Amino acid sequence: MLPLASIENVVFHVSNVLRTPVLIVALVAVALVVVECGALGVELVRRGRRNPDRLQNAATHAREAIVEGDRASAAKYLGIAVSSAAMWKAVLRVVALTGLPEASIRVPKTIADFDIGSLRRLERTRVLVRVGPALGLMGTLIPLSPALSGLASGKVDQLTSNLRVAFSVTVLGLLVGAVAFGISLVRDRLYAQDLSDLTFIAATLEGEASA
Repeated sequence: MLPLASIENVVFHVSNVLRTPVLIVALVAVALVVVECGALGVELVRRGRRNPDRLQNAATHAREAIVEGDRASAAKYLGIAVSSAAMWKAVLRVVALTGLPEASIRVPKTIADFDIGSLRRLERTRVLVRVGPALGLMGTLIPLSPALSGLASGKVDQLTSNLRVAFSVTVLGLLVGAVAFGISLVRDRLYAQDLSDLTFIAATLEGEASA
């Protein structure tokens, strides 16, 4: 059985080995949050043109076009309702399926797949909400050991350097978690609205097809 001192040394060295990877991952997390902020800005701009009345009129014109057998025009009318490439793909599939015998099964499946895709996109920032503070905590605790060693041996420079790293990583971790949480909240609302619009489009088209 290993003595306690040997086990503590192993834990200490493992912790020190993790120092550089934790710092690198923390910087990557910050970069990802910046990218997600930019992506959210694009999504907000695309949804700025959304208008419930225009959506209803577009769905009505698309329904009439499908009745006349002109699915291309139907897709064109619904273009104003599209806020993302994923939604456009789902709308095209709904238009193609409307009026077919298997539409009652495949259209709901298309909508469900779209919802799952939205959840998958949300997972990117939801993971950062948890990972950010965790990285901040790890990046704080790991440098504390050499900082305390420096304090015990009277090495003020070693103490100062390690404490600076520890507190800096804490700030970065909390920043990543807070910003990612805000992005997740906004996207949750946006994607719920997209799902509502897609469901409305499908119901409007299918209502005429079944009439």
